[in-house]
Amino acid sequence: MENPTTFFSLLLITVLAALVPVLSVVFRKVRLPIVVGEILVGVLIGHSGLNLIQESPTLTFLAEFGFVFLMFLSGLEVDFSALRRTGRHGASQGGRRISPVLLGVLVFALTVALALFASLGLAEMGLVRNPMLMGLILSTTSLGIVVPVLKQRRLTNSRYGQAVLVSALIADFVTLVLISLVVAIQQRGLTLDVFLVLILLGAFVTALRLGKMFQRFTPLVRVMDELCAATSQIRVRGAFALIVAWVVLAGALGVEIILGAFLAGALIISVLAGQGQPLLREKLDAIGFGFFVPLFFIMVGVGFDLRALLSSPSALLLVPLLVVAAYLVKFLPALLFRLLFSWRQSVAAGALLSSRLSLIIAASAIALELGTISEATNSAIILVAIVTCTLSPMLFMRIAPRLDEEVRRGVVIVGASELSVLLAKRLETDDVPVVVVGRDADRISLVKERGAQAIAGDPVDPRILEQAGAATAEALVSISTIPEVNRKVCEMASGQFGIPTVVARADRPDEVQVLQAMGVRVIQPAMATALALEGALRFPSAFDLLSDKEDEAEIGEATLCNPELDGLLMRRLALSGNALIIGIRRGGEVIVPHGNTVLHMGDLLMLVGNKGSVRDAQEWLERLCDD
Repeated sequence: MENPTTFFSLLLITVLAALVPVLSVVFRKVRLPIVVGEILVGVLIGHSGLNLIQESPTLTFLAEFGFVFLMFLSGLEVDFSALRRTGRHGASQGGRRISPVLLGVLVFALTVALALFASLGLAEMGLVRNPMLMGLILSTTSLGIVVPVLKQRRLTNSRYGQAVLVSALIADFVTLVLISLVVAIQQRGLTLDVFLVLILLGAFVTALRLGKMFQRFTPLVRVMDELCAATSQIRVRGAFALIVAWVVLAGALGVEIILGAFLAGALIISVLAGQGQPLLREKLDAIGFGFFVPLFFIMVGVGFDLRALLSSPSALLLVPLLVVAAYLVKFLPALLFRLLFSWRQSVAAGALLSSRLSLIIAASAIALELGTISEATNSAIILVAIVTCTLSPMLFMRIAPRLDEEVRRGVVIVGASELSVLLAKRLETDDVPVVVVGRDADRISLVKERGAQAIAGDPVDPRILEQAGAATAEALVSISTIPEVNRKVCEMASGQFGIPTVVARADRPDEVQVLQAMGVRVIQPAMATALALEGALRFPSAFDLLSDKEDEAEIGEATLCNPELDGLLMRRLALSGNALIIGIRRGGEVIVPHGNTVLHMGDLLMLVGNKGSVRDAQEWLERLCDD
C-alpha cells in the first residue's frame, strides 16, 4: 500500500496543475508560458521553497513517464511525409533555388558549430566539464514553443512558417540523435555498441514502411475504425502500447529512452496521416497535457536546487553566459533566412528558434545522471530554459511581420471548364480576383469570352502558376480531370508557394487519401452533388440562402481571438445586424450551438448573414488575433 503522504503530494501537484492555466489567464498581460508557471509552482512547493512534496517511487515514476510522454508528444509534431514534400519544392531568390529543408540543415549545422565553439570557451573558463554535450544542449530548440506561436500568428501554412517549422524539426530530431550517440560513447566508449542507435533508427524506418502497408489493408483499418469509440479506444490504447514498446526497445539497445519515445510519436503521426489523426492527437494531448506533462514540469521545479545554484559562484556566472550563448548560436545562423526572406523575418526566426524547453531539460537531466554536470549547473540550465521560453515568443511577436503586412489575395483555379467559369463568377461577386489556368488554348479563349481572367499554359509548370499569381494567392482550386495534374499542382501550391487554402477534386478513394495526406481539402463531385440534392430536398430555404448569390447573403468563418468573449455563453453574445453563428469547430469536433454553448478561444465559428453584418462580426470575433 502506498504511503498516504504520496497521495497528499499528488493531490497538491494536481491541484496546482489545474490552477496554473487559470492564473495564466488572470495575469494575461505577463504572458508567462504555462510550463514556466508549472516549474515555478514546483520550486515554490519543492526543496528550494516550502518543501511540501515528499518524493516517493510512485511520484518518481509518474514524473519519468510524464517526461517520456512529453518527448512522445514532441515526436507527434514531426510529419516526415510533409518534410519530404517541403523538401521537393524550393523557393527562388535572386536565381538561387533553396528548399526549406536545405535551409534548415544549413541553419542547424552553423548552430552546432557556434554552440561547440561557445562551449569550448566556457570549458576554458572552467565553467563546463563536457563541451561536446554542452554544445548539443545549446543547439536544442523547443518545438513545443515554436508550433503554438506560429499557429497563433496564423503562419503555420505560409512559406515562412514552414521554413521556421522545418528548422525547428531538424534541430529537435538531429540534436536528440546526436545526444544519444554522445551519451552512448561516454558510457561504453567508441565501440560497436554505438551503432545500436543506428539499429533503433533502422527499426523506425522499417516500422514506418510496415505502417504504410497497414494503411492499405482495408479490412484491418475498418476494424480499427469500429473500435475507436466508447470503451474500446483502440487507437489510444495502441498509442500507449507503441510508446512503451519503443521505450523498452531503446532501453534494451542501451539508447536513451527519450529517443524511443520521440520516434514512437513520429511513427504514429506518419502512419495515421489522414486517418483519424486529428481526433487521436486531441485525445493524446488531453491525456498528456492534462496530467502527465504538468506533473513532470512541476517535479522539475520540485527538484530545482536554488541553494546549490546560489552557493556556486561559477554556476551563477554560468547563467548569464549561457543565456547570451543560447541566443547568439541561434540568431547568427538564422540570418541565413535572408536567402529567402526579409531581414525582419530572419531576425524573428532567430528569436523564436532560440526558445528551449523540454529537450534542453532532458539533455541536462541526462548530463546530471552521467555526472558530467553538477546539480548547480543543472539548475542554471533550467533557468536558461525558463528565460528563453518566456522571452523568445515575446521577441518573435514584436519582430515578426503581422499577417496583414503580407496580405494574400485572390484565387487561382486550375482547369478550364464550365465549372471554372461558374466558380470564378461567384467569387468575383465578392470582389475576389480570380485567374483560371488551363492547357487548352481554345477553352481558355472561351473562358475569357465569358468575362473571366485566364492564362493558357501547363499548370504543372511553376512559372505558369507564378504568372497566375500563386505567390500571393490566398487559395488555389485544382479541378482538372487528370488526377496527376491535381496532385502535382497541390504539391506546388502548398510546398513552393505556401498557399494557405488548397482545394482539389478527386473521383477515386485512393486519390482522396493522397490529397488529404497533403493537407488538401478534397471535393468528390458525386458526393458534393448528392449533398446538394439532399440540401435542396430537406432544407429548401437554407439551400436557397446558400446558393443564391443575387441577394445579400454571406457565409463566413472567424477564429475567436477576442479575450472578452472567452467563456461567454452563446445567449449572451450579440452580433451586429443579422449575423448568426451556425456552427463551431473545436479541435476535431463540430458543435451545433445553442444558448448554453460556451465559447472558447481558438474556436472556428461559422457565420451567416448579410455581407456587412458578417464582416463586422468577423472583425469583432477576431480582434487581437495577430497580437
